[in-house]
Amino acid sequence: MYKNFDEVVAAVKQREIERTVAIAGAHDAPVVEAALRAEQQDIAIPIFVGHREKIKDILRSFDRNPSDYNIIDSPENTEAQTAVDLVKDGSANVLMKGLIETRDMLHPVVAKANDLRTGKLMSHVVFFSNVPNYHKLLVATDGGMVMYPTLEEKVGIVENAVEAMRKMGYKMPRVAVLAAIEKVNPKMRATVEAAELKRMNREGLIQHCIVEGPLSYDVAMDKAIAHHKGVDCEYCGDFDALILPDIDAGNILGKCLIVTAKAEMGGVIMGAKVPIVLTSRGSSAEEKFFSIAVASLMAGQTL
Repeated sequence: MYKNFDEVVAAVKQREIERTVAIAGAHDAPVVEAALRAEQQDIAIPIFVGHREKIKDILRSFDRNPSDYNIIDSPENTEAQTAVDLVKDGSANVLMKGLIETRDMLHPVVAKANDLRTGKLMSHVVFFSNVPNYHKLLVATDGGMVMYPTLEEKVGIVENAVEAMRKMGYKMPRVAVLAAIEKVNPKMRATVEAAELKRMNREGLIQHCIVEGPLSYDVAMDKAIAHHKGVDCEYCGDFDALILPDIDAGNILGKCLIVTAKAEMGGVIMGAKVPIVLTSRGSSAEEKFFSIAVASLMAGQTL
């Protein structure tokens, strides 16, 4: 269990494996700031890919000597492939999107010729810290990639979240599958599929975690509310991960936590051979740094 991102950073430092992040489209001040912070704290070594002169100017603005850094000049629309090539040849074990479009970042990742796919679904796993009235990091997925998942895709979303947490050191993650209510209603697909995910977990089809559902958000997050509603689930108020019904619910919850509740976040794309930091181009340097920290803790870890 991690209480906050400070503990994640501390855990990264304890792992001996070298962590190098290839940043596609690194000609962006918040991206460079996050990468420099990661380097300063011994989390990851950056390789800056993009417009060389712009990257140099940004480094100078942070009082850094550009000659001290690995900068690869890459013309527009080639940055992602160049970064992927660094992973392919073993020069990097984390990918990161900088000032480029998400589709441009993912195109070479999913290209068969680059051999970065694992055959698994790719999904966005986000960690939230400083969630008011919650005592540890909280995973929410998927609010950024899989739009309206089928039951089979929800299995992949659960498995990706569990894999991410296990690579970070979790032994048996506790997973709540959310819906509007706690009982199965055939007219509410989210409840039916939540119950099915729980059944699959109990029968060993989804492993290395504890899955409960369907659960409403309030019940999953608060043991007293669960008790008051008569929900018999010992993990309420202590879940590690929340599985959202679709991208709308995931996106709304994430923005509520960040904008209104002032939580902090760091996220990665799972399902490829290396973790991928895929924050919004408008994300703060701090969010990008936390995402690098999470990805770095997973880098090189096998299960």
